[in-house]
Amino acid sequence: MTDPIARRSLLKAALIGAVGASVSGLSSKLGAAAAPALEPLSATDPQASALGYLEDASKATNPTHQAGQVCASCVQFQGKAADARGACNIFPGKSVNAHGWCLVWATKPA
Repeated sequence: MTDPIARRSLLKAALIGAVGASVSGLSSKLGAAAAPALEPLSATDPQASALGYLEDASKATNPTHQAGQVCASCVQFQGKAADARGACNIFPGKSVNAHGWCLVWATKPA
């Protein structure tokens, strides 16, 4: 007959090891997925051009642009306030300049 305590210890160790390996693998996959490299949006991109995207909002000549309107203060901007560039819902897979601007600019709620 086998020792039930040794058997439990072995099963417990195996279970803990399996869970640890799963969590470790999952966290490394999530880390890789959480930080995809975004290509910077070019002003010559057809969609960017159609929406009047500018890398520097201070150079905007469009009459709808108002002082203080920059990508970082737009509801579509997905970066943090201190980020130089960030993802934008309007230009998927691309990053926009936090100091840029386009015609789709909309106030970010406080």
